Amino acid sequence: MSEIDSSHCDHRRAAVWTASVSSLWRGVAQRRESSDAMATAAPRIAGATTPGLAYHLHPTEYPHQHRDAPMANDEHVAILKKGVAAWNEWRDQDPKVRVDLTEAYLDRANLSEADLSKANLSKANLSKALLMEAVLMRTDLSEANLSGASLSAAYLHKANLSEANLSGAYLIGAKLYDATLIGAHLEAADLREAHLNGADLSGANLSEADLREADLSKANLSKANLSEADLSKANLSRANLSRAILNGADLRASVLVETDLTDADLTGCRVHGVSAWGLKLEGTKQQNLVITHRDEPEITVDNIEVAQFIYLMLNNQKVREVIDTITSKVVLILGRFTPERKQVLDGLRNELRKRNYLPVMFDFEKPSSQTTDETITLLARMARFVIADLSDAKSILQELRGIVPDLPSVAVQPLILIPQEEPGMFDFIRKYPWVLEPYRYETQKHLLTNLEKSVVDPADAKARELRGLR
Repeated sequence: MSEIDSSHCDHRRAAVWTASVSSLWRGVAQRRESSDAMATAAPRIAGATTPGLAYHLHPTEYPHQHRDAPMANDEHVAILKKGVAAWNEWRDQDPKVRVDLTEAYLDRANLSEADLSKANLSKANLSKALLMEAVLMRTDLSEANLSGASLSAAYLHKANLSEANLSGAYLIGAKLYDATLIGAHLEAADLREAHLNGADLSGANLSEADLREADLSKANLSKANLSEADLSKANLSRANLSRAILNGADLRASVLVETDLTDADLTGCRVHGVSAWGLKLEGTKQQNLVITHRDEPEITVDNIEVAQFIYLMLNNQKVREVIDTITSKVVLILGRFTPERKQVLDGLRNELRKRNYLPVMFDFEKPSSQTTDETITLLARMARFVIADLSDAKSILQELRGIVPDLPSVAVQPLILIPQEEPGMFDFIRKYPWVLEPYRYETQKHLLTNLEKSVVDPADAKARELRGLR
């Protein structure tokens, strides 16, 4: 028995069932006079053991669609009064019966492990009822009062809980996958480790709810209120949180992969350790996201995807080394390095490595494309300086025209093999002060011999000048 079970059961196990079902019976008796004609005229349940009670037959599989008899069926109440064991035995004997407990008074009832699958419990009063491990698959609980009820480990697959009151309810480990909870009230509910994958929680109120380690993958939480909710370590991958309110929610170590946060409000969320990839963030409000632990000085950012990166940079030495490498050590080498000119490439790489640079080579052997252009631009933005060998690769000049004007902090050292001439468009490139004069070399051996003093040293000096370094 769980801690919640014992807290409810220890002091009232003997009395709860009698008191609650008696309350239900009194509620039904008060309405019996007005319903006698209907009950007498209704068809009898096949195999029913209690004479004189009628069953209101529902025309559909989902009894909540039938509203002609908005009250609990007398015979079903009578069987339920005998206890869970007797009830489950009756359900086993005739599983096709459409159980009707509409508007039944079941507050504080002990219905743990009861088979209430496909039952109609719409608008029923189940406040503070015990429903641990109860079977409620495809059950209609729309508009039911389940405030403070214990539904831990209950089976609620495809149950209808639309507009139900579950405020303060205990749903630890409950199986709610593919359930309908549209507009449900779940304020301060305990949903730790609950299975809500594929559930429809659109418009639901989950403010201050405990959803730690809950599975909300592919759930619909559009327009839901999750303000101050605890979603730490929850799985929200592919969930729909468009227009949801998450003010002050705790998203620490949660999984947000391909999550839709369009027009959502994330103001003040705690996002330490969040895994955020492929998010939809159009119109998302992302102010004051807290990236640090509760016991650390508060650091805030305004972008959830940047948040995980910044925190790693601040707290991981290896990541800082990577950032330092990217921002100060990358040298982009552009050229068309055929097999016979591979010595040039190897010589460039080795000389740069000696100086603790990280050479990144882009070979223009294949035709240029839009993807190629974007890749070169990105690599150039990360580079300390660029070495561009224009020999036999005129298309490189076109790429330089695309990156040089916008990157004044990146030095460019052109190379060209004698007797080739400078391309006509080079005049456009050389006018920028961060582009050095081309170094002309006669042979590969000539270039490698003078590589340090004629190529790497001038490019490195220009890079330092542009960055204000000595």
